[in-house]
Amino acid sequence: MTTFDLPTSATGLDPTLDARTHDLDRAHVFHSWSAQGALNPLVIAGGSGTRLWDHAGRTYLDFSSQLVNTNIGHGHPAVVAAIAEQAARLATVAPSTANLQRGEAAARIVARAPEGFHKVFFTNGGADAIENAVRMARLHTGRDKVLSAYRSYHGNTGAAIVATGDWRRMPNEYARGHAHFFGPYLYRSEFWSTTPEQESERALHHLRRVIEAEGPATIAAVLLETVPGTAGVLMPPPGYLEGVRALCDQHGILLILDEVMAGFGRTGHWFALDAYDVVPDLITFAKGVNSGYVPVGGVVISDPIAATFDERVFPGGLTYSGHPLAAASIVATLDAMAAEGVVENAARIGRDVLGPALHELADRHPIIGEVRGTGVFWAVELVTDRATREPVSAALIGRAKTALLERGLLPFAADNRIHVVPPCIVSDDDVAEAVGIYDEVLTLLDKEI
Repeated sequence: MTTFDLPTSATGLDPTLDARTHDLDRAHVFHSWSAQGALNPLVIAGGSGTRLWDHAGRTYLDFSSQLVNTNIGHGHPAVVAAIAEQAARLATVAPSTANLQRGEAAARIVARAPEGFHKVFFTNGGADAIENAVRMARLHTGRDKVLSAYRSYHGNTGAAIVATGDWRRMPNEYARGHAHFFGPYLYRSEFWSTTPEQESERALHHLRRVIEAEGPATIAAVLLETVPGTAGVLMPPPGYLEGVRALCDQHGILLILDEVMAGFGRTGHWFALDAYDVVPDLITFAKGVNSGYVPVGGVVISDPIAATFDERVFPGGLTYSGHPLAAASIVATLDAMAAEGVVENAARIGRDVLGPALHELADRHPIIGEVRGTGVFWAVELVTDRATREPVSAALIGRAKTALLERGLLPFAADNRIHVVPPCIVSDDDVAEAVGIYDEVLTLLDKEI
């Protein structure tokens, strides 16, 4: 594994810039998913590897990967250099042109996809990847409806937010033709299951009934996160994804797998779907494909769907589709990940270091109801009582986040969970440091339940 030294610029900075950064943000920046008045955002000035720092040089160990996207870490020199070189050569070009970096990026992505995928449609990020995958599914099938899970997040644009299952959908339900179902989640089973196999069987029965009730001939696609991320790192039980594929095949429904968060190393595989015996019709991606160094996403398109538009115009496009800076960052990221064994590191860390350490924490701390995950994609679910599985309050999660930040660890929290999602380059020493901090904070939280 390549590691990067903390640049000297991380020390000796001007601490007054933290106050200026904060004041400018509060005066002029409107933040997402937030009531604006009470915000007190963390100031970040720079980063390298798994570390971030502010203008005064205070460092944080990043176990959030920001929004679970900096898979290759912060400031990877090969990716930074590739962006700079491309900017000097050609900073932007229309998507109607052919560009070498765009073609190289697409070729590298399809090389990691299953057999039968040869085309990539580039977007600006994950949400509009979902938008265009849904559009392709509707046009290819001639059907309108899309089914997706209640425990899901697919993005904040028209169809993507309505496909999302959580509360963020409700003020934004302007798109048509969406219905939802419950996916498997054994710890809080909707189906009274007691084993993973039973949860899979009953969740598939439920989906079959939803398909029948909604009308199979009206359904263009089932849209699923291969491993639901923001909803809680919900690992598919045995046979579930394969069963969804079979239901789709039975009724001529397309299967879209959302790999925006789970893809490109996060689960210890290039695509999360590689761990399962399932091939979708469309794959969406973003985040880890270039660790967010330049905004980008896209749809990997199976050959039959791509052929639909050989003689028929695809009615979609984006000014920055296949942007050359984004394409260059993809090429450099995927090449560096392959050369440095980044995906293999994520798998090893999850299997041998991080997973065992989190399960040991669960053995010691009664506030932990369940630990689940793979690779560098884990969730620690916090409860007030292990018997009733009652979730801890939002206020307690807020105190946990504050305590972790005070100890120099940048966390990712959602609902009653702490998601443990470091970059794929994370080291054994980084994990030991983070687990020590989690242990200290969980000891404090145990006293509050």
